[in-house]
Amino acid sequence: MKDRHFANFYIAGFTYNDGIDVFENLKIGTPVTLVAEPENWFDPNAVAIYFNEFKLGFVPKSENKELSQFLNLGYTDLFEVKINRVSPEEHPEQQVSVIVRIKQKK
Repeated sequence: MKDRHFANFYIAGFTYNDGIDVFENLKIGTPVTLVAEPENWFDPNAVAIYFNEFKLGFVPKSENKELSQFLNLGYTDLFEVKINRVSPEEHPEQQVSVIVRIKQKK
């Protein structure tokens, strides 16, 4: 498989979660984790993005449906997710973005 790209997006809700507490640790290439939140009051397709134990925010609602379905079906190890942009000079909701790629079979 040559192209493993699945999605890329800014982290939604970055300013409302723990992002500011770990901003200095977020570099291009830093791995992050996706966690489905099917019980989320605002969106049953919500997918949170974590750096270690810190919740950075969410996959934007416009991008979360397929990711949520895969995660809820147990495919939690299907994706490789990394920071692909850190821009401190941008609006806080557009300072950090991630890329989601399908893991390559070994």
